[in-house]
Amino acid sequence: MPSLNEIRSTFLDYFGKADHAVTPSAPLVPQNDPTLLFVNAGMVPFKNVFTGAETPAHPRAASSQKCVRAGGKHNDLDNVGYTARHHTFFEMLGNFSFGDYFKEQAIHHAWTLLTAEFKLPKDKLLVTVYHTDDEAADLWKKIAGLSDDRIIRIPTSDNFWSMGDTGPCGPCSEIFYDHGPSIAGGPPGSPDEDGDRFIEIWNLVFMQFEQLAGGERVSLPKPSIDTGMGLERIAAVLQGQHDNYDIDLFKALIAASVELTGVKAEGAQAPSHRVIADHLRSSSFLLADGVSPSNEGRGYVLRRIMRRAMRHAYLLGANEPLMHRLAPTLVAEMGQAYPELRRAEASIVETLRQEEERFRTTLGRGMGLLDEATANLAAGGVLDGETAFKLYDTYGFPLDLTQDAVRAKGLTVDTDGFDAAMQKQREMARANWAGSGQQGAAAAWFAIKEKAGATDFVGYETTETTGVVKAIVVDGAEVESASAGTTVEVLLDRTSFYAESGGQAGDTGVIEANGRESRVIDTQKQAGELHVHRVELTGDLKVGDQVVASVDADRRHTTRSNHSAAHLVHAALHHVLGPHVAQKGQMVDGERMRFDFSHGGPLTPEELEKIEAEVNAVIRQNVPAETKEMAPQEAIEAGAVALFGEKYGDSVRVLTLGQSLTDEAKAYSVELCGGTHVARTGDIALFKIVSEQGVAAGVRRIEALTGEAARRFLLDQAGVAKSLADQFKTPVAEVVTRVDALIADRKRLEKELAEAKKQLALGGGGAASGPEDVNGVALIARVLDGVGGKELRGVAEEFKKQLTSGVVALVGTSDGKAAVTVAVTADLTAKFSAADLAKAAVIAMGGQGAGGKADFAQGGAPDDSKAQDGLAAVKAALAG
Repeated sequence: MPSLNEIRSTFLDYFGKADHAVTPSAPLVPQNDPTLLFVNAGMVPFKNVFTGAETPAHPRAASSQKCVRAGGKHNDLDNVGYTARHHTFFEMLGNFSFGDYFKEQAIHHAWTLLTAEFKLPKDKLLVTVYHTDDEAADLWKKIAGLSDDRIIRIPTSDNFWSMGDTGPCGPCSEIFYDHGPSIAGGPPGSPDEDGDRFIEIWNLVFMQFEQLAGGERVSLPKPSIDTGMGLERIAAVLQGQHDNYDIDLFKALIAASVELTGVKAEGAQAPSHRVIADHLRSSSFLLADGVSPSNEGRGYVLRRIMRRAMRHAYLLGANEPLMHRLAPTLVAEMGQAYPELRRAEASIVETLRQEEERFRTTLGRGMGLLDEATANLAAGGVLDGETAFKLYDTYGFPLDLTQDAVRAKGLTVDTDGFDAAMQKQREMARANWAGSGQQGAAAAWFAIKEKAGATDFVGYETTETTGVVKAIVVDGAEVESASAGTTVEVLLDRTSFYAESGGQAGDTGVIEANGRESRVIDTQKQAGELHVHRVELTGDLKVGDQVVASVDADRRHTTRSNHSAAHLVHAALHHVLGPHVAQKGQMVDGERMRFDFSHGGPLTPEELEKIEAEVNAVIRQNVPAETKEMAPQEAIEAGAVALFGEKYGDSVRVLTLGQSLTDEAKAYSVELCGGTHVARTGDIALFKIVSEQGVAAGVRRIEALTGEAARRFLLDQAGVAKSLADQFKTPVAEVVTRVDALIADRKRLEKELAEAKKQLALGGGGAASGPEDVNGVALIARVLDGVGGKELRGVAEEFKKQLTSGVVALVGTSDGKAAVTVAVTADLTAKFSAADLAKAAVIAMGGQGAGGKADFAQGGAPDDSKAQDGLAAVKAALAG
């Protein structure tokens, strides 16, 4: 019985021998496609090839592509774990022909692999074709010897694929496996086709048409092939299983979950183990590809997946965080096929641990909200959809959990209201993530790339070069010339300008053409390999002009220093904090460096000092930086650090900086990087951290300066210290002691002032010293000038102690605004709520409302001139 890993290898080996370029899986975050959250099909990385925007490196390809599908209506995700074939993460095996072979060879390859390599019984296979695709039907008869009753013609869109309203399209042929009569269900196209007896295992798409905007469909000059076979599905078939969760990979993950929880994967607990196994895969692979859990975009989807798994761990009774303890089992099972899992293992483990610890607190809060929201609902009542969605969105409660919880009280949930809130959130999320990935390259630049080829970048060797204008683009359209005063995008055949990439800002400078200098304000990468200059023209420019392009050398120098410093910071973080640290983003330019990384909490002053000291120690080594070109896997195996989620070409630039501070035979930092860097570490001159802060859950950011900017920053700090020392008439070394003493004195004085205000309020305040009677209720009502909300609370509590039964209503005025505090003794809270009384006072004074409980509440109003109106409103409420 072949393992899942062996099945994957067999597929790729077969097509490699059939002259296909075996392509590594692309990262889950799509490149140059802001319309997708995640790669969700095997053809996505080849989309620009199929549309004709890019020329393929090889006319045939095969891959096992990582895919995530976690969108759609709210119950799609909730199906995972309860069905045999729903997954958030799966692998799509696929073979592709880009205008090379077509239907006959595609069918031949599929049939040969399934029956000769995988040795599936031929009588267990049947196929569907589009109802008008006689060619495919005849080929199945010719190649596979299938009879007409095993070739089912389908007239629906299930067997006709299209990329969208326009673009490539064509008929499909799907291959099904028959699990036998012991399982209910009929063949595709029959009334009971939704049963589980006949399972689709492979889909062959014959791209032979182009759908035009006007509705016309024309034949493509070079038809193509796109196929997809779910690895988990074919593994189930080849391992004699009907359920994907019974294959070897899931058995190992579920066994680990059972061992750690002590709960068997049986009965009502089985779905929880399945959810955990599935969601562990999607969470870990997304983390390995650089996605971080957050409250928006891709990170929002990741957090939903993680929290759903963690809720099921909670349901299984796991007393400690579980997910991070399962990650090593996943890495052991899949790390050989996907080395990025091994490289990111420490970061995956730490992120899962942090998220689960946070969610355990959130889970308790969510249950508290649910109890509060249902406290006053009688049996047969309905929990509003907004609350159900808040539980889902804020506290990670899927709808089914909320429904189960309220069902025990005889309640239901307003699912229509939930769906409406979900739709609103989905639209907000789409607005957040659409376009948040890499910039979608304009179609014009792909066409230009086909004519002009890749830019010859010589910026590693020089900052000035002569080049020829190959293309000019204005507002997304290619033009032959442009006039002075126009801002244009210019492509040269060769350039020394670095295009923004890998977190390094694009170069600026000047282009001299026809005796006029024009300013280059940015350089961006388009169509993958084009360095495009954004230029403010001071003279006319046309295609074919020869120009001299000069990079702003000073800005390039500081950018190089900041980028090299970022590499040193990355290495220092690993040394000081641990191997779990993973780069989550960076931005380096001519001003400063910003480095984002995974870590569970703020760095201590001591940790920051160690990082800064290490970086400066390597700078002082003043050793040459070394670069070499290597194959990505060779570089990684040699110890180079690769960034999570980055897609590398056949050759990568490897940068080595400094010597290890503990072993001179080793390098301090070795990373894959195509950016520009210093020639020697000493060129950085000086490194200074200026801030460290959190930017998202589990993600920290360091901002730092180098060289002259760092020197000026330190001089400014020294100047401030000297100024303070002069004012305090004390040595600079004693300034901190003097400041600490001043802070302590201020806190003491503030405390004494607050106490004085409180005593003054208790003794006067413009009202009678004793309480007044309002409808039989003792009321102390006062306006206290210069007393804020914080002091009001203490005054109200003191007045309340003086009353055996009664109400205290205070309005404090300060800086034109008013603070309201109301306190009610315990015996009156059933009749008078402090929250209601405070709200009445605030509204009477032009405010919006107040917050609190039955015995104590506070609020604020914008106009202190209406203080007496607020007290009058309280009296009116007591008077009834």
